[in-house]
Amino acid sequence: MSSVPDPTLTAFAGFERVAGGSRAEVIARLRLHAETEPVFVFDDATGERLDLDLREDTSAASEGPAAEEQATRGVGRPKLGVVAREVTLLPRHWDWLSRQPGGASVALRRLIDEARRVNANRDAQRASREAAYRFMSAIGGDLPGFEEAARALFAGEGTRFTELVAAWPGDVRTYLQRLAAAAWIGQ
Repeated sequence: MSSVPDPTLTAFAGFERVAGGSRAEVIARLRLHAETEPVFVFDDATGERLDLDLREDTSAASEGPAAEEQATRGVGRPKLGVVAREVTLLPRHWDWLSRQPGGASVALRRLIDEARRVNANRDAQRASREAAYRFMSAIGGDLPGFEEAARALFAGEGTRFTELVAAWPGDVRTYLQRLAAAAWIGQ
């Protein structure tokens, strides 16, 4: 059974980076610095803003919906970890899938794996742009050149993007460039 690594997080107080690392490391750091200024915490992989519970006893809260979902799950193949999902296809698609060696599930997995391989760079670019945009919208929406920087980001204009965010606060600019790094793959 493979375990998913804990996401790394970065915390900002205003435009200053105040913590970074695993969830536990960031929470411990933020507890030590109970500042009056609001702190924004971001997921380093997705750029999403997170709300962390900084209270001392978070053991029950850390289990969250995943633990509830595991407790309520009863249908399917629990030993294999298979959860049924619904796929809507046209009859011609089902006909084609039924003629494939190994059946529909094997054929679909093979098609998905191939699509993931072929589109890996494009998917990484898209994910990077979306993460950078989430972060810059949450923290830098009022910064000079925001709209033009967002346009440059989604247009794939890395040089222009870098020029537009050059005047932004250092920690914000550095983190934003880290999130956007994969957006320029193959350009």
